[in-house]
Amino acid sequence: MQIMKKSVLYFLLLLFIQKGFAQSDLSWQGYFSYNEIKDVSESATAVFAASENALFSKNLSTNVIKTTNTIDGLSGQTISSIYHSSTFNKTIVGYENGLIIVINEVDGSMLNVVDIINKQLPADIKKVNHFMEFEGIAYISCDFGIVQFNLTTMQFGDTYFIGDNGAEINVNQTALFNGFIYAATNSGIKRATISNKNLIDFNQWETIATGSWSSATTFGADLYAVDTSGNVQKFSVSSNSFTGFVQLSQPSLDMRVSSDYLIVTTSSSIYIYNSQMVLVRQINTNQIPESNIRFTCASVIGANIFIGTKENGLFATALSSSVNFENITPIGPARNNIFSLHVTPNALWTVYGDYSADYNPYPLDSYGVSKFTATGWLNIPYEQVLRAQSMTRITVNPSNENEVYASSFFSGLLKIENDVPTILYNQTNSGLESLTFVGPDYVDIRVNGTAFDKSGNLWVTTSRIKNGLKVFKSTGQWQSYAMDNILDSAIDNNFGTIAIDKNGTKWLSTSEDGVIGFNESSGKFKKITTGPDTGNLPVSNVRTVAVDTRNQLWIGTTKGLRVLPNVGNFQSEEQMTANPIIIVEDNLAQELLFEQFITDIAVDGANNKWIGTADSGLFLVSPNGKETKYHFTINNSPLPSNVINDVAINSVSGEVFIATAKGLVSFKGVSTAANDDLSNAYVYPNPVRPEYHGTVKIAGLLDKATIKITDIEGNLVYETTSEGGTIEWDTTAFGKYKVASGVYMIFISAQDGVETKVKKVMIIR
Repeated sequence: MQIMKKSVLYFLLLLFIQKGFAQSDLSWQGYFSYNEIKDVSESATAVFAASENALFSKNLSTNVIKTTNTIDGLSGQTISSIYHSSTFNKTIVGYENGLIIVINEVDGSMLNVVDIINKQLPADIKKVNHFMEFEGIAYISCDFGIVQFNLTTMQFGDTYFIGDNGAEINVNQTALFNGFIYAATNSGIKRATISNKNLIDFNQWETIATGSWSSATTFGADLYAVDTSGNVQKFSVSSNSFTGFVQLSQPSLDMRVSSDYLIVTTSSSIYIYNSQMVLVRQINTNQIPESNIRFTCASVIGANIFIGTKENGLFATALSSSVNFENITPIGPARNNIFSLHVTPNALWTVYGDYSADYNPYPLDSYGVSKFTATGWLNIPYEQVLRAQSMTRITVNPSNENEVYASSFFSGLLKIENDVPTILYNQTNSGLESLTFVGPDYVDIRVNGTAFDKSGNLWVTTSRIKNGLKVFKSTGQWQSYAMDNILDSAIDNNFGTIAIDKNGTKWLSTSEDGVIGFNESSGKFKKITTGPDTGNLPVSNVRTVAVDTRNQLWIGTTKGLRVLPNVGNFQSEEQMTANPIIIVEDNLAQELLFEQFITDIAVDGANNKWIGTADSGLFLVSPNGKETKYHFTINNSPLPSNVINDVAINSVSGEVFIATAKGLVSFKGVSTAANDDLSNAYVYPNPVRPEYHGTVKIAGLLDKATIKITDIEGNLVYETTSEGGTIEWDTTAFGKYKVASGVYMIFISAQDGVETKVKKVMIIR
C-alpha cells in the first residue's frame, strides 16, 4: 500500500509539473502559427480548430477567438485529432504520439492522459485518429485498435485489438449504427454489437467489407463509408454489404456528419450533402483567392461552413452559394518551424527556410518572411519576395530599422525596405557568385551569415565558392575576399553565423575549418580548428559564434562549446586557442555542454549566455559559464520542442525569443542592455501585491550601478551591483526572510557616483 501511495503521489507530481510551469512566476509568451489545420470540431455556438500543436476556438455568438498553446499547458507534440463534447463541455485533443489532453472548457484546466503512450506498443502506431462519443464513453480510434475513455471518470476502459488473431490494426474511424459499432480500418470494415461486454475478444468482431477504408459515419438512417481510393459507399442492411454511391476524383481526407449534413473533404474539394443525399454545395480550392490552398477537413455549424487547410488556416463561408470566404485564423507567423530570427527594440523578423545538418537546402522552401511589432504580425508571402527561396538568416540595419536583408541559401540576398521586398541580389546585379561545381548553367547562391559593422557595411558569407566572404559597402559597392588559402577546400565548406567584434574583426563559423577570423585593416586570416596546437576545438564543424561584453568569443560546435579568452589578441597571437568551460557537478569536474550539438548562442545585457541545442533544449549560463541558471526543456517549460533553431534578445525589454522546430516562444528575461543614464530607471511591479510571487525588477540602469534597498527607517535589506540594465530583488532581506509590508527606498548610483536616483516600491503582504 505504501508503494502504491508513493506511485500515486509521483504521478500527481508529474501531472503538476506538466501543467504547473505555465502558471509559475516565470513569464512566458507564445507566438504560434495556427495555419496548419489538423482537425475541427464544433458545438452549437463555437467552432474548435486544432493546428499543428495549438488550438483556437471562435464563439459564433460573440466572435471572440480564444487560443490555447504550450504556454497554457498543451504539449508541443503534433496534434492529430480533436473532439468537443457538448454534453460534458470538454475538448479532447489527440496526438500522433498517443498523448491525450482533456480540456475542461468551464475553467480551462487540463488533464494529460498518458495511458496510450505507456502502452507496450511500437511508438509509431500510437497515433490518435478519431473520437466517437456514445453514452458517456469516447471510443478512440488509434493506429493499433480502439480504446474506451470514460468522460465522467476521466479513466480509460478496455482496449480492442481487432485485427486477425487479435493483432494491432490501423483503425481510422468508428461509427454507431443499428446497435453495432463499425470500424473503418486498413484491413476492412469490422463491426461488433456495442452492448457486447466482451469486445476485447477479437472473435466478437466480424469483417463485413475487405480492403482499406479511411472513414465510416452514420448519416440519418444510413451508414456511409469511404475507402482509401475515394469511393464513397452506402451500407445495405438487406445484403449486409456496401454499394458504391459516388467515386471521388481524389482520396477522402475526412468524412463527418454535422448539422444534418454529410461533409466529405479531399485535398482540392469539399462535398456537402443534405439529408436526402443531394449535393447542395461543392467547394473547390480555386474558389478561394489565396494561392496553393489544400483542404484538410470541413464542418457545418448552422448556416456556415468552416474549412480547414494545410497551410492557410481556417476559412468560414455561408452554406448557401457564397463567393465570400473569410479567414478566421488567429494572426501569427506563417509557420511554426522558424529557422532564424532577428530582434530589434521595436520589431521581430523571422524566416523559415532551412538546411539539413550537412547544409543541404533541398527540397527548397518557399515560405516568405514575417515581421512582428506592437500592431501584430505582417506575413510577406513567397509570391512577394521576388522568388527568393530557403531564406535562412535575416539582419536589420542598426542605423535604419526600415532596411532589412534576408539571406537565401539558394537565391542570394533579399533587400526589404519599409516592409516591401525591393531587390534580390544575385550573380547578375551584385558581387555575389553562384557555386560552379554542378555546372556553368546551374545557379545556386548560398548566402547565410550576415552582419553589419560599425561603418554600416554589410558582411556576407557565401558557401561553397572560392570568394566566400564579401562586403556590401554602405556606398553600394561590393568587395570579395578569396578564402581558398585559409580553407582546406573552399567548394566543400559551408558558413554558419558571423560575428563582428569591437575591433572590426570578423569571426566566421564554418562546417569544415572551425572558426575563421579576418580583419581587413591588416588583411589577415586566421584559423581556429581542432588539435591542441591549432585551436583546440572539439570538432571542425562550428555552427555559431558570439562575442560577449568581456571580448570573449563563444564558439558553438556540433560536439560542444569552446571559448576564446580575448578577441583583442587577434593581431598579436599567431595561433589563437579556445578553451572548454570546466564545471563541477556531483564533485566531478566535467566540460560544460560536453558533445552537445549547439545551434545558437545569444548574449544578454548582463553577459549571460543563452545557448540553444539541437535536441536538449535551451541553457542559460552565467557570464563565465560556471553556473547554469536555467535549463529549459519540453518537460519543465512551455518550450514546444527541444530542437532550438535560433535565439534572439530584445536589448531594451530583455525578452528572449526562442525559435524551435515546433513554435516560437519568448521568456521575459531580466537582463537588458545598459542605459546611458538613469533618467529612465523604473521599478515593476509596483506595488507588489499578495498574489504576486515573482521578483521585483529595477530596470533602466547603468552598467555597474550600485543599488541599495532600505526600509522606511533606513535599514539596509538588499545591495547589489548591476550587470547590464536590469536587476532582480526577491523581496527578502539578503535572502534570509521575506520583508514585511511597507514602503521600501531604492537608492541607485552610477559607478563614478556622479549620477544618482531614488525610487520607491510598496510591498503588500
